[in-house]
Amino acid sequence: MDIRDFFEENNRIAVAFSGGVDSSYLLYAAKQCGADVTAYYVKSQFQPDFEFEDAKKIAELTGAEMKVLRVDALSDPRVRANPADRCYWCKKNIMGAITRAAADDGFALVIDGTNASDPADDRPGMRALKEFGIRSPLRECGITKAEVRERSREAGLPVWNKPAYACLATRIQTGEEITEEDLARTEKAEAEISGMGFRDFRVRLRDGNALLQVTSAQHDMALERKDEIDRLIGDMYGSVIIDEETR
Repeated sequence: MDIRDFFEENNRIAVAFSGGVDSSYLLYAAKQCGADVTAYYVKSQFQPDFEFEDAKKIAELTGAEMKVLRVDALSDPRVRANPADRCYWCKKNIMGAITRAAADDGFALVIDGTNASDPADDRPGMRALKEFGIRSPLRECGITKAEVRERSREAGLPVWNKPAYACLATRIQTGEEITEEDLARTEKAEAEISGMGFRDFRVRLRDGNALLQVTSAQHDMALERKDEIDRLIGDMYGSVIIDEETR
């Protein structure tokens, strides 16, 4: 099936929208195919502000309506306690909020940006999608991550080369309670490191310290600029450690 065929068969849809490359291309394709589409963005403590800003820019660029749903991620004790299956409960809350809002707006179908390169196993996110009957056109049409990036580049979407991003909760070790303070600290620290020119990195919280994980291409730069990194984020943590293992 071609993506155009999908939207001809399903021409009134809601998109679970994150502002990342996959859901951005999906929203663009839906608009290009003439579908009646609305994007639903869930804003919680787990999404940094730059993701929200990226999402708004893409919605404006594609001419799609974007509805923002405010969700208190930490109000669910199953999420706040950060167990091994936290991602499932969080995804379930997010998709529940989207499907309810979409249904209230008269949408019978919700789609998401899972692509053909994503593992097809029973991951927490996949379980939640199945439970809510959410479809993934990119996967159904056999469109891989590389193809999504290339199509996005050709379409002029500014997120075409945006690194994959995992929510802020992933910076905190499983089993350690997630707090507003730790999430805010992580967001601020990563904003500072991003301002130094680093891309595709993580600042993880480890026993009160910051574990900075960068790509192999930027590992030497991180070591060379360690003093600057310490000045920028050192006062937020006990110490800053540059991980020997690269992303």
